[in-house]
Formats: sequence, C-alpha cells, structure tokens
Amino acid sequence: MHELSIALGIVRIAENEMAKVNAKEVELIELEIGALAGIEFDSLDFVWPLAVKDTVLENATKKINIIKAKGKCLDCDVVFDIDYLYDACPKCKSNLKGIVQGKELRVKALEVI
Repeated sequence: MHELSIALGIVRIAENEMAKVNAKEVELIELEIGALAGIEFDSLDFVWPLAVKDTVLENATKKINIIKAKGKCLDCDVVFDIDYLYDACPKCKSNLKGIVQGKELRVKALEVI
C-alpha cells in the first residue's frame, strides 16, 4: 500500500510550505491526481487520517481533482481520452502513444491561516 507513503509525502510538502510563509494552520489542501497515476483513491482516503494525525493537515479539508488521461497517437498524431493504459488510438487503432496527461500527482494549493 504505497498510498501511505504518498500521504506522508503530501504532509511533508505542506509542512515545508507552511514554514516558508510562517502560517499556523491549513484549512484546505487541493490535490491534482491523474487517472493513470496508480493511486487507489479508497486506499488514500483510508490512510489519510493516520498520515495527517498531529500534523498541519490534521484539520484541513482535502479536495482531490482527478485529471482525465489523454494520449497522443505516435502514428497519426490524434489526441484522445484514455480510460486504461493500453487503450488504442480510436482513429487508426495503433497502440503506440505518448501519455499527454493523466499521470500527475501534485499539491495544487494550500489555504492557510
């Protein structure tokens, strides 16, 4: 379950950013997570209370924006939505593609006091 290490990494990022601005508390943390990032959202929700206990994120509201995955066909240059990593190009049926978006995992914003 790597979601615990991801949650602990998010806490570390929040603590570092809080130290930079001398803030006291985080009210909201906004995350952007790609559909192909390999994150199990139920597992992240399960480990979140343990990871944030006694940290700057303990009382913060967590908001997750899921980034839809898109690929670009390497044969015909069509950009298309991807539901699964192995989806083929809808135009030419090629499996050769680059991932344009959908693997993100970032802290987008912190609202602090």
